[in-house]
Amino acid sequence: MSEVLVVASKVKNYIKEKGDCNTSGETITALSSTIEKILEGAIQSAKAQGRKTVMARDVNSEDDS
Repeated sequence: MSEVLVVASKVKNYIKEKGDCNTSGETITALSSTIEKILEGAIQSAKAQGRKTVMARDVNSEDDS
């Protein structure tokens, strides 16, 4: 992974507010890695359908199976 794809402070605040838990730095890295994989799949889905625009259905494509 090349860069962080989430706003760490927002993630930490969400976890704190929803679960009263702390967040390790590794969580942010893992979350960014997961998002990167989802986005790669969405890009491939859009390209496979001849589009240059990634749409919500590309991100949610595994829900369609």
